[in-house]
Amino acid sequence: MSHGDADTGHSTPKSTFYDQGRFGRLFPALPPFAADTPIIRDALLELGAQGGPMDAADDLTDPITLITDPAKSANNPDNPGLTAGFTFFGQFLDHDMTFDPTSSLARRQDPEAIRNFRIPALDLDSVYGGGPGVSPQLYDRTVDGGRTTMLTEEIPGSGAVSVDGSVRRDLPRNSQLVALTGDPRNDENLIVSQLHLALLRLHNVVITDVKAELGAGFTADEIFAEAQRIVRWHYQWLILHEFLPATVGASTADDVLINGRKHYKWRNDPFIPVEFSVAAYRFGHSQVRPSYRANFGTSATDPTQQFFALIFDPAAADPADPADLRGGVRAPRRFIDWQTFFDFGDGRVRQNKKIDTTLSSVLFNLMGQPPGTATSLASRNLLRALTMSVPSGQRVAKAMNLPELAPGDLADVEDLSLHLRTPLWFYLLREADVIASGEHLGPVGGRIVAEVLVGLIEGDRQSYLRQDPDWTPTYGSNDEFTIVDLLTTAGVVATIA
Repeated sequence: MSHGDADTGHSTPKSTFYDQGRFGRLFPALPPFAADTPIIRDALLELGAQGGPMDAADDLTDPITLITDPAKSANNPDNPGLTAGFTFFGQFLDHDMTFDPTSSLARRQDPEAIRNFRIPALDLDSVYGGGPGVSPQLYDRTVDGGRTTMLTEEIPGSGAVSVDGSVRRDLPRNSQLVALTGDPRNDENLIVSQLHLALLRLHNVVITDVKAELGAGFTADEIFAEAQRIVRWHYQWLILHEFLPATVGASTADDVLINGRKHYKWRNDPFIPVEFSVAAYRFGHSQVRPSYRANFGTSATDPTQQFFALIFDPAAADPADPADLRGGVRAPRRFIDWQTFFDFGDGRVRQNKKIDTTLSSVLFNLMGQPPGTATSLASRNLLRALTMSVPSGQRVAKAMNLPELAPGDLADVEDLSLHLRTPLWFYLLREADVIASGEHLGPVGGRIVAEVLVGLIEGDRQSYLRQDPDWTPTYGSNDEFTIVDLLTTAGVVATIA
């Protein structure tokens, strides 16, 4: 089996000054889980191969029956605690935290040598860019001279009308349909692009409210700054009070918020730990369903009138309106009705897939990868752990003084000699499955994710935790603000009888 072109020569050293760059390590003294050798690379490629142990073996012939017939996706069991949209909200957060266009699967790398083109914070710079003065292409020049309001565009065509008659909208795009965003990855698929749109529209709602509250005595720049603060703080609240407990378990989230971080610390400014970015936070890849109902089309009751599609399909031939949920396209049917993805109490929501060591089969044939490189997402994740010298799950658990998985919990990778020194990403997926029944991350993975997300917000001098830790949301209800509140306030939810 091909294993790529690894650099020859000495391994890149791991600096002990782990917080000098924007990437670093929680446990700089731990060795990598394995030496980067052809034998190890082949073992990882075998583990992550299409049709291999991590492939859920979904029947991809019909995206509708993948949803309506459980036998078509028997290895992707429902997660009762997380609805389908949280996978994509998690993806949005990832893009808000980091952007590294330079990393390679072929060469060994020191995380501190990698430049993070995104400030490591949860501050919506993927939405706002550099603000109206630096990123004017993101702002509507017909309102306040482009100083306050985010730009969005209607989707043309009769098919872009929801079942309630409302016209649907899209991200702003240039003449070649390239999305105008603070992060191009937020147009990777239709769901995350429409989440980005929801944040744009939430900001515009808040702008209107701030103008009404402040009156005429404030400048456009002051109005924008106040609206941006309000949106950011609601977003951070949502992360800490809904996304985090659902993802790591309420007890872990509460422990980190109340008792503080034990492992994620820095001297100057927050950084992104490799144990988080290359392993723990990639749990979302295990949650992806092979197909989704994007919208209800012209009928809330007739599936043949609705838009069902695989999340990705290389065989989807029409570039103007492919029969999958890829991004980068504007067409009448390419919008989201959120009732499939989040729970509005109408019985239409779909649950996420459980967190375990199987991935939906669509993720084993990724589009747009460089020639000669792995197209399996599982293989790419496993190889990245090797090139980034990530420690084993067992060593990380021991360093955190948390229980290790028993060798029997990893018996299926014993033939690949990965059961005693297991790649951290695979280990944390298995930990979630064994200890938390796949409903949320286990103690090691959950602790890493909780400490980093809480730490990034605590490390942001403009966050609500730093500026006003007793603040509660003004949107939503009963001092709470959920993803359903965000979408409803943004006005992107169709009324479906």
